[in-house]
Parts: sequence; structure tokens; C-alpha cells
Amino acid sequence: MTATLEPGSTVVPLRRNRRFQTLWAGSAAAMLGTCVADTAYPLLLLAMTGSPTVAGAFGAVQFGASVLFGLHGGAVADRHDRRRILILADTARLLTALSVALALAADRLTVPHALLAAAVIGATMAYGGPSRMLALRAVVPPEQLRQALSQDELRVNGAALAGPPLAGFLLGLGTAVPFLATVLTSGLALGASVAVRFDSRPGAQAPTDGREEGGREKGAAFAGLRYLFAHRVLRGTVLVAAALNLTGSAMLLAVMVLLRDHGTSQAGIGLALTGEAVGGLLGALLVSRLHRLLSPGALLLAVAWSGAAAFAVPAVAAGPVVVFAALALTSLGVPALRVMLDVLVFQRVPEEVRGRAMAGTMTLLMAGLPLGTMTAGLLLDRLPAATVLVLLAAALAAALLPLTFGRTLRGTSWTA
Repeated sequence: MTATLEPGSTVVPLRRNRRFQTLWAGSAAAMLGTCVADTAYPLLLLAMTGSPTVAGAFGAVQFGASVLFGLHGGAVADRHDRRRILILADTARLLTALSVALALAADRLTVPHALLAAAVIGATMAYGGPSRMLALRAVVPPEQLRQALSQDELRVNGAALAGPPLAGFLLGLGTAVPFLATVLTSGLALGASVAVRFDSRPGAQAPTDGREEGGREKGAAFAGLRYLFAHRVLRGTVLVAAALNLTGSAMLLAVMVLLRDHGTSQAGIGLALTGEAVGGLLGALLVSRLHRLLSPGALLLAVAWSGAAAFAVPAVAAGPVVVFAALALTSLGVPALRVMLDVLVFQRVPEEVRGRAMAGTMTLLMAGLPLGTMTAGLLLDRLPAATVLVLLAAALAAALLPLTFGRTLRGTSWTA
């Protein structure tokens, strides 16, 4: 639900909307803490064990927990008080970071403790994510929704750009310092969740054909996915976005191998990969303009085709500058695409299943990340990196052709 205005009242500029800005600041702190943790934990585990496998296990456990609990998190957001869910998720993340920092201070941190922290972080993302998204949107009027979502994209891309180098810098100050920083960011997020009151009651449960004993809906956690796939425009939008996530994650691994094979240093590779976050930051400033110029279907196809073209560029002219530019171009339209998907969900999905629709969308998009990386790894074991990039571009283009010449997406509009 979004904020509504009383008759005769005026819209407060978003920059003066204290509830939104407080919640947004708390969300930004939580996102920055997560990005710092995503870099600091693997580096710490690598230093503790010397094993890349153990270091990689942190991300695998965190991602697995997010996917495992993702759909249930949406169902919880549609049934229970969302502000309370936010407070519980932020508290769990704060206590987890604090336990790791204290264990490091006492020289008692173990690998199982770190992996348990990964599972808790993943679970808090699954349960807190849909409620946080709904909370941010509940404190702005409908006419400011797109502006609010554009500002939220700055949070996501800014944290992605600042998190990894900040984690490295903090680790240089002391092993426990990054985790104390995540305690601080979690505390800021918790403070925002406690301070801001909003209409956090879930909508009435949607009527269904079949219910379990006691009136509970059968397969309630999948209701959002069922709604998304029953709606032609939403189905096409989500599937194209998922395909972009899958091929985009595969591209990242392929360009890393390509740059390594061309003798680029690790520092050079890292700088080249920041093109993704830089493109996202610039793209967040273009959201409103792109939405004015293009219909939802045209925007989706434009972003997807630009991605397919950008995938092939490093295969022709390899180098860190080219890779940076290709990643920036690929990411430039992504904020507008994410905001578009969010707006379409709010326009076309009933409030009573909106949390589950958001959770379903998040789960589908996240599932493409490890699948794309695994697919790229299998291909790179057998083919040159440049060939893999061309294959990824061709696969994405082939998937886009029927949608490009069909009427489902080209005939969409911003109104429900």
C-alpha cells in the first residue's frame, strides 16, 4: 500500500518526507552493511583457512538461505505486521554481526560460526526484504512512487560501489573492524525501523479455490508467482529480467577470465568490474526520463537488446577500459527496468498478494546469479572466454526475438 492524501492536502516534496527519508537512510545503511559483509567474510575465511572453497561457502550459504526462505518471506509479509517483521530482521542481523565481532575480539571465531552468520544474513534478507520494500512504498503518495523508487536505486548501486573497497580498507585497520561497521549499519537500520510508523497491516487474504483446515490458503507462498505468471505482461517482464540476470552473471565471470588471459592485474580487473556499479548509479538518474520516453515493453526490450550487444563488445576488443564501458552500458538501463517492474507490480498486483509477488520476483532474479556463473564456468572450461561472450550474446538475442516481434510487450502502457 502507498500513502494517500486527504482531500485538499498538498503533496510534500519527497526530500521533506521525513518518514520516507528515514526509512530510506536505514535501508541504505543495511545495504551498505550487507555489501561490506559480502566482501569481508570471504576474505576473513580465506585468511583463517587458506581455502577458497571455504571462503566461497559463505556466499553459497547466504544465497541458499535467501532462496530457501524467499517465498515464505513474502507470505509472512502479506499476513503479519510488516514493521514488526522489519524490526525483528534488523535485530537478528545486528546480533549476528555483534556475535562475530565479539568472537573475533576473543580470538574464538570458527568456520561454523561464520557460516551460521551467512545463513542468518540470508534469512533476514528473505524476510526483511519484501517488508522493507513495501514499507518504503507505504510512506509516499502514488504520484511520487517513481521518484521514490529512483532514489532507492541510488541506495542499491551506491552500496554496491562503496561496499567492497570499504570492506578492504576496514580489514586493513583490524580484523574485527568491518564487522563492527556492520553492527553500526544494522543499528542504524533498526533505529529507522523503530522510529518510523506507517500502515504496516497486511491486506486481506485473497480468496482462493482451496483452503487448508482453519481457512489457510493452500500453497500460499506460491500465490505471488502464480499471479505473476498468469499475467502476460508481468510474466514476460519477469522472464526477460531473469534472463538478463542469468546472462549478466555469466558475463562477469567470462570477462574476468578474458582480462586475466590478456595479462590484466587483479587491481585492474577489480576496477574494470566497477563499471557495473557506475552504470547503475548513472542509470538511477535517468529513470524518470526513460519512463517518460518509453512504454514498459519498449523499455524492457531496449535494455535487454543493449545488454546483448554489450556482451559481445569485449570479445572483439578486450581490455579493462572496454570491459568497464561494456558493463556500464549493460547496467545503464537496469535501474529503470527495476523501477518499471516495481511500478507494474504495484499497478497490477492486488495488495493482498503484493508481498508474495515481490518475493517471487526477487527469488527468480536471484536464482539466475548462481546458474549463470555455473553455466559460464562449464563453458569456460571448454571454450575461450571471447567465444563464451559471443554465445551469451547470441543466446540472449535468440530469447528476445519472439518477444520483440510479438504484441504482448510492445502494446503495454504504464496504466493498469
